[in-house]
Amino acid sequence: MEHPANANLVLEKDAPAPDIEKEEMKNVDTVKNEILESSSDIDEVDTPRVPIKEQLESPIVNSDEVKTETRSDDDAIDSLEEEKEPVFDGTEVPGLDEKESAWSEKAVALTNFVRQKSLVAVSTVLRRLSMKSDDGIEVSSEEKDSSPENKVLEASGKSADRFNWSPLSLIGIGDSKSEHEQCVEDVTQPIAMKGRIILYTSLGCLDCKEARKYLHAKRLRYVEINIDVYPTRKLELEKIAGSCAVPRVFFNEVLIGGLKEMKILEESGKLGEKIDYVVSEPPSFEAPMPPLSGEDDPSSNGPVDELALVARKMKGSVSVKDRFYKMRVFSNCFLGSEAVDFLSEDQFLERDAAVEFGRKLASKLFFQHVEDNIFEDGNHLYRFLDDDPLISQCQNIPRGINEAKPKPISEISARLRFLLRAILEAYSSEDGRHVDYRSIHGSEEFARYLRIVEELQRVELFEISREEKLSFFINLYNMMSVHAILVWGHPLGALERRKTFGDFKYVIGGSTYSLSAIYNGILRGNQRPPYNLVKPFGAKDRRLKVALPHVEPLVHFALVCGTRSGPAIRCYSPGNIDTELMDAACNFLRNGALYVDSISNVVYVNKILRWYSVDFGKNEVEVLKHAANYLEASDSQAFLELLSDTQLKVIYQPYDWGLNH
Repeated sequence: MEHPANANLVLEKDAPAPDIEKEEMKNVDTVKNEILESSSDIDEVDTPRVPIKEQLESPIVNSDEVKTETRSDDDAIDSLEEEKEPVFDGTEVPGLDEKESAWSEKAVALTNFVRQKSLVAVSTVLRRLSMKSDDGIEVSSEEKDSSPENKVLEASGKSADRFNWSPLSLIGIGDSKSEHEQCVEDVTQPIAMKGRIILYTSLGCLDCKEARKYLHAKRLRYVEINIDVYPTRKLELEKIAGSCAVPRVFFNEVLIGGLKEMKILEESGKLGEKIDYVVSEPPSFEAPMPPLSGEDDPSSNGPVDELALVARKMKGSVSVKDRFYKMRVFSNCFLGSEAVDFLSEDQFLERDAAVEFGRKLASKLFFQHVEDNIFEDGNHLYRFLDDDPLISQCQNIPRGINEAKPKPISEISARLRFLLRAILEAYSSEDGRHVDYRSIHGSEEFARYLRIVEELQRVELFEISREEKLSFFINLYNMMSVHAILVWGHPLGALERRKTFGDFKYVIGGSTYSLSAIYNGILRGNQRPPYNLVKPFGAKDRRLKVALPHVEPLVHFALVCGTRSGPAIRCYSPGNIDTELMDAACNFLRNGALYVDSISNVVYVNKILRWYSVDFGKNEVEVLKHAANYLEASDSQAFLELLSDTQLKVIYQPYDWGLNH
């Protein structure tokens, strides 16, 4: 997954430093006027952020067509934003191909800009601390309390108390809007209602898709119950409707019928009465209920691992604390000898047998050696899985170690595919280009997904086949990206993207996997990410055994990170993975990712083919020939002939990092 950013800025050591005192005297008068004219912006402690939705909807500007604007203090920053390159994880070194001379000018400009603004900030703070105005006159406490800036701060404090935080605000849903935007949204947003609409569906049902579109067109918000996901609801539907045929729509306890019945009601003019009823009347106890938490969920069932009970008891008996080992301090550790003492007493074993029992616990990933050695009796340090400082930050271990008996990865992968199909059918567009994050956030299907990924903590990964590995990690990556957007918000800038792709992690099989580690470490065969100097996994990294043996180029057309310029989100299965990946490549490249203008001899290419060109060929021509294989037969032949006979100009399309909602 490509994750761009502004190239890192390297300041020259020999850049001349401006005279600070002269700068201050020169700009102090101008700064005073700026402070007085925009006191509400300068004097507030926390500068309000631009709403995320406005940032997401801002037009993408091609770096080659950036115009110079007439601005006073922001000219230094404009020059730094002309070329944006991707940030892929926490260790990348972007901008290696930039010329050093260009950076020298930018470095000097940024240095001058920072110095000037620093002087303004310091002088403002000093005046506040000394309780003086801009003219150096002391301000009384009464005048200070009645000053406009304090009124602004007081008002902002009151508004902050009334602020109700929602995770949806992170992804640009529910932000403040202008009057025009609000009017447009009022026309498109669902109608507020006291009642409840229930839509019964099933997987792969074409009429169900049409019923969803119909209800959306009528601005009617509904709760979907998929009878394949919730089998007990199939019996409920048959009981209250006389048949288990889908789709079936209920307005509170009133059965409306299917798509055909809704259209008949609309033609007769009676549908409006039904809508008025569900808008004004709350549901009675006879109305079908939305899915309950954990309903028909295999993740909520299953036997408890007996070894987990022993590990839990051992954790309460041994001394877990920070310890010094080999000139380093390791947090939350216990001694191997203490564990052997406990196991000998608790399991009535000799010390040798207790060591073997401890190795069995370690093999099931309840605890690990701090340096990845086997379990031994003595002063060796070990750490419980959920006490590891890296693993404890993972998003699928919120309640400690999962004590259920680990299930085979093939079973977990099958349930993940089944659930992903249901989520995509219910909460994404038909072409997979748009995702309804708001509805996913509050759905029982997403809550079930969170329970499924908790089962990955101690799963065995080393023996799965290539096809199973491809489908599992692609599906997991795509849902993990949705999870990251819902929890952390859609990353807007380079630093946020770096944090999301490098720090949002799951623990899988006792090891941590970030989005970048899955993309570049597993699915690309441990290849160096673009603009990065090192590979994701080192030679001694256990995750290297899980990585694919070689690069799989087509995964670039299947991995979705929630951007508009990325591929469509789909569900992939191990039995047909190669065909599905080829279909994904054809869909992506034929729908704008590769466009040929034969008149002007220009080819417009998605930047994915540039960032990961090494996976497709040794040079640009080989990359384009590889991509031509997935165009229409006639277009592919014409493109190859044009490529061999003429000198084509390649233009890489600006990448739209806006949210695909």
